Amino acid sequence: MPKIVFLDYATLGSSSLAPIEKLGELAAYETTKNDEIQKRACEAEIIITNKVVLDEKTITSLPKLKLICIAATGVNNVDLKACQKQKIAVCNVKGYSTASVVQTAFSSLFFATSKISFFDNFVKDGSYAKSPIFTCMQNEFSEVSGKTFGIIGFGEIGQKVGRTARSFGAKVVYYSTSGQNNKRGYKRVELDELLASSDIVSIHCALNEKTKDLIGKEKLSLLSKDAILMNFARGGIVNESAVADALDAKKLGFYISDVFVKEPIEPSSPLLRVKDKNRVVLTPHIAWASTQARDRLIGEITKNIRAFLSGKSNNRVV
Repeated sequence: MPKIVFLDYATLGSSSLAPIEKLGELAAYETTKNDEIQKRACEAEIIITNKVVLDEKTITSLPKLKLICIAATGVNNVDLKACQKQKIAVCNVKGYSTASVVQTAFSSLFFATSKISFFDNFVKDGSYAKSPIFTCMQNEFSEVSGKTFGIIGFGEIGQKVGRTARSFGAKVVYYSTSGQNNKRGYKRVELDELLASSDIVSIHCALNEKTKDLIGKEKLSLLSKDAILMNFARGGIVNESAVADALDAKKLGFYISDVFVKEPIEPSSPLLRVKDKNRVVLTPHIAWASTQARDRLIGEITKNIRAFLSGKSNNRVV
């Protein structure tokens, strides 16, 4: 049976690895530091990694490695060119987290726009019980209906965000970062036009050389001062310092993000120094991680390994 090493299974929480254990001799580590990889995986034929980085130096130091299974959709933590040189197959998993990401994105959006925290506290701190009227007029919120909802990256997740936004009455436009998506029924625009015309902008593209720091000071200046910017893709797509500055200068209405340049977020992150904390919603990269999504992920990793062992191709990247 092949030797399988999972380098960071703690990233999947309480999800059972039993399906994978049936396919080989599994050694699972909660987390793995860079200097621990070679020792732990030197005999491995198959490595599973979620966020542990496998660069060229590491890959070439693992002579028995035949397959890398990425426990995610993004592949930016693995040197694909090095794998191709070493004839190491790489598989990722697509689609498993779509429902989870979309649900979390809109939960965060509505938490922010509907002022849920304020109104919840209004009841719980006793203010509502003392109110002379049946409702609360001490804060205001607006509807998504009628707003222009711009989506950067229009793959599977971006498209479902678009359908959901439409169901709430928003007008949807999108920018294709790859230039390859042309979806009927949706208006495709260039990035500058999207930013200038959108009330809400949601990012759902891959992080690569083209999208790194895609949204910086210059692009932020195109947004209206009341615009809401959401990032549920990768932290490096947005310049965090520029966003913090825009919020403090009241040139941006709101920032919602589940991802950060450094994860976990650094204590010195500019996003943590934003003066008005009510204008940011920050969650710890959990949008992908519903219980059902993690179960689907384990199932797809199992299928990828089984397909590789039987000589078939399944979700192959390299």
